[in-house]
Amino acid sequence: MTASIAQSATKSRRKAAAAGNGARAQKSAARRGAILAAALDEFSAQGFAAARLDDVARRAGVAKGTIYLHFRDKEALFQELIRSVLSPFVGTFEAALTADVPARALADQIVELFVAEVYGTRRKDVIRLIVSEGPRFPHIAEFYYREVLSRIMAAVRDWMRRAQARGEVRGDALVRFPQLVGAPAITAIVWGGLFEHLEPLDVRAFMHAYVDLVFGERAGAEERASAEGIGAGRQP
Repeated sequence: MTASIAQSATKSRRKAAAAGNGARAQKSAARRGAILAAALDEFSAQGFAAARLDDVARRAGVAKGTIYLHFRDKEALFQELIRSVLSPFVGTFEAALTADVPARALADQIVELFVAEVYGTRRKDVIRLIVSEGPRFPHIAEFYYREVLSRIMAAVRDWMRRAQARGEVRGDALVRFPQLVGAPAITAIVWGGLFEHLEPLDVRAFMHAYVDLVFGERAGAEERASAEGIGAGRQP
C-alpha cells in the first residue's frame, strides 16, 4: 500500500513537472514571437542600422535582457526574422513548382500565391528591408541569399527546364537567368514602397501581364479564373 502511494505521488510529480515545462515552453515561444514581431516593426521604421534593441524590447513588452535569451545580437535577430517569416513561403513555393501542369497555368498560380502570401502580408516588408539594407550589411544579404533566394532560383530553374523540354518556352534564357522570372515581384515590392502614393499599382494585373509577355496571351477568362483558384478572395 505504501509503495503504491509512493508510485502514485511520483507519477503526480512527473505530470506536474511536465505541465510546468509545457507552460514555460509556451510562454517562451510567445515572448520569442512578440520579439520577432516587434523587430519587424522597428527595423521597418528605422532601418537595420538605426534600430535599437531597447526599442525592440519596448515594443515587445519585455526587458532588453530577455532578447539576449533568444538571440545573440541584432544581426542574429534579423536573420531569424528572415528565416521565420520567409522560409515557410519558400517551402510552399518550392512545392508549388513541382506540380505537373502546363507552365502557363502554373505561372498564373504562382502569381496568385505571391499576391496572397507575400505582397498581401508583412513578408513584403522583410524583402524591402533586404533590398534597402543589404548593400550596407553584406552578411545579411548573404544570409538571405542562402536561406531564401538560392532556393527560389533553383526551383525556378528546374521548372523552366521542364517547360523548355516540353516546348512551352523558347530558348534557355529563363533557365540561365531565373532572375527574369522573379523580376516583376521585386519591381512590385519596390514600387509599392516608393511610389504607391503617387501611382498605385495593380500588382495582380501587372504580374499577369508579365506572364502574358513570357508565355503568350491566355486563351480565355475561364483559364484565368481556374488558375486564380488558390488565391481567390485575397486581393491585397
